[in-house]
Amino acid sequence: MGTILITGGTGLLGRAVTRRLAAEHPVRVLSRRSAEHPEVVTGDLGTGAGLRDAVAGVTAILHVASDPRAPHAVDVDGTARLLDAARATGRRPHLVYISIVGVDRIPYGYYRAKLDAERAIERSGLPWTILRATQFHDFGYTAVTQLARFPGLVPVPRGWRIQPVDVVEVAARLAAAVDAPPAGRLPDLGGPEVMTLSALARAYLRERGSRRPVVEVPVPGRLSAAFRAGANLAPDDRAGGRTWHQYLEHRNRATATRTGKP
Repeated sequence: MGTILITGGTGLLGRAVTRRLAAEHPVRVLSRRSAEHPEVVTGDLGTGAGLRDAVAGVTAILHVASDPRAPHAVDVDGTARLLDAARATGRRPHLVYISIVGVDRIPYGYYRAKLDAERAIERSGLPWTILRATQFHDFGYTAVTQLARFPGLVPVPRGWRIQPVDVVEVAARLAAAVDAPPAGRLPDLGGPEVMTLSALARAYLRERGSRRPVVEVPVPGRLSAAFRAGANLAPDDRAGGRTWHQYLEHRNRATATRTGKP
């Protein structure tokens, strides 16, 4: 295989999959900021700057870049710009895209943008593979830390469930997809266990030595109904990797090592 372009290669998932692919293939990482590394090329999905040079000569594109804060500019328009640049080369690189389980069932603006990006890829005329994964452990951690900021008790949406997946498992599945022929939609990928958001919060508090009560509160609306119905889950396609409790233990050990505190 020739050179692989990785968009979003400096992010959480991007770093993990870049390490895997770079061990066996020449890689090129698209970044908005220049860096003193030979594999990094400067380009911007938001404006299209540098994309023609970034895609030149590549045989595969791993499209990991995303921005929940500006999903239309990056995930929708940015994907369209990337596809245009790839087609303009006259080659047909295999495009592998990471999406999210439930983007077609959960009424949330960021998810709708990911779905629009999927559809653009499917219509692009390029060979493609799309993998939908459940939320990373880091997403669950961010959610419960934000909820834990409330004084006294920790409120969580009633009935919401999550299936946190290890980013290393997702990186492995994406790397395998890049090496394989185009497959269209792959089976969804979820973490090893389905948990309520309240169970995630309680485990987080125990790890921190807190006895604060977790209280489930009803949340109305279509978004909440979708999460209660499990539209974000992939219970039949569970990955291995760390459980939520193992993730918390690993994170705490890493923090202790970094700060020098037991």
